[in-house]
Amino acid sequence: MSDAMFQTQFASVSAEEVKTKRVPALRNKVYTQLARAQKLADDGDVAAGLEALDIVQKKSSSMNSYEVAMMYNFYGFIYYNENRVSEAMAAFENVVKQDPIPESLKLNTIFSLAQLAMAEGQFDKVLSYLDSWESLNTKPPQANYYELKANASYQAKDYQSAIKYINTAINLNKVDNKDVKENWFILLRASHYSLNQPKEVVRVLEEMVLRFDKPEYWVQLAGMYGEVGQDDKQLALIETAKQRGFLDDATKLKNLAQIYMYSGLAYKAANAMELGFEKGNIEKSAKNLIFVAEAYMQAREDKKAVPYFIAAAKQTDTGEYDRRLAEVYLNLELFDEAADSARAALNKGSLKQESNAYIALGMAQYNLENFDAAILAFEQAKKYKKSERLAAQWLQYVKREKLDKDTLAKAYL
Repeated sequence: MSDAMFQTQFASVSAEEVKTKRVPALRNKVYTQLARAQKLADDGDVAAGLEALDIVQKKSSSMNSYEVAMMYNFYGFIYYNENRVSEAMAAFENVVKQDPIPESLKLNTIFSLAQLAMAEGQFDKVLSYLDSWESLNTKPPQANYYELKANASYQAKDYQSAIKYINTAINLNKVDNKDVKENWFILLRASHYSLNQPKEVVRVLEEMVLRFDKPEYWVQLAGMYGEVGQDDKQLALIETAKQRGFLDDATKLKNLAQIYMYSGLAYKAANAMELGFEKGNIEKSAKNLIFVAEAYMQAREDKKAVPYFIAAAKQTDTGEYDRRLAEVYLNLELFDEAADSARAALNKGSLKQESNAYIALGMAQYNLENFDAAILAFEQAKKYKKSERLAAQWLQYVKREKLDKDTLAKAYL
């Protein structure tokens, strides 16, 4: 609420009389004293301005209702400029208590009280003032009335009313070919979201994308398309947003990567995170590195996953990522590296599935034809219930292979 609002309010009411009630005139000698008080305050001497008003107030018994109302109006204006909001509200409430006064003064003052109450977070009072304003108003309310009522309703958690009032404000401006405020759509979106109405949120965001074309609305709409099961629209929108350079910070790139993963586009998910690494927008934390590694694994690009598992393993004290790395090396038939990673995992410890590390170690040693080492690893794995059966099968197989090799070796002696 601006100072100009109050100044406009005074200018409009000082010359206007109520048609239904006979309003006494604002005498020049009273106006002169009020204007003097206002000038002192405007020139920076607020205390002197208030003192001048106090002198006027002492004579209030000889003043008519309009003059008393204007005196309190000047008090309210000065208090408001000094950010003394509660005192300003008290002064404006005294304005509307006077009778008779110009109806325009009463209406403007009540609306000002509603705005001040909104600024103070007194949402029930906002709605009460607006109800009073509407009961006096004889003309069709403008969009700013519905905007204020919608905001107060939202803050009071009456989301259904907030939707009704903000839609009215939007439609009024559309009909009059006036600009529709961006924050009206933000309020409408938030209200539908609070009521768990995702399809309505999508509808609002679609209009926000068309009207305001902001990166955050593209990303939010893509996320909502995913929530309502419109995956094709989600991917199309996110691809367009990416091409337009809208996905340029950590949060947006991570969201993009997760959308790709959810949509089964693991390779693109990894690329999105890598783009963030290159730009310096996404931290190379163990969690983020593992996301890329697992994405490449899903995309059957095991070799590309290796450096990310290595980097993540270096950042952690547990052996979990070393264990996963051992399994990747096995897939790539890099058995020395697999054995080293499995041993590193077991040495670090704190494994969710320690038996898997022994299985990986045993398989690596077997492929290196280190049968005794493989047998030791599988015997350790056999101690765990989850891997007991698999380890037993490997033990049987490795022992037979060892026996065949030893038999063959003796035959050549």
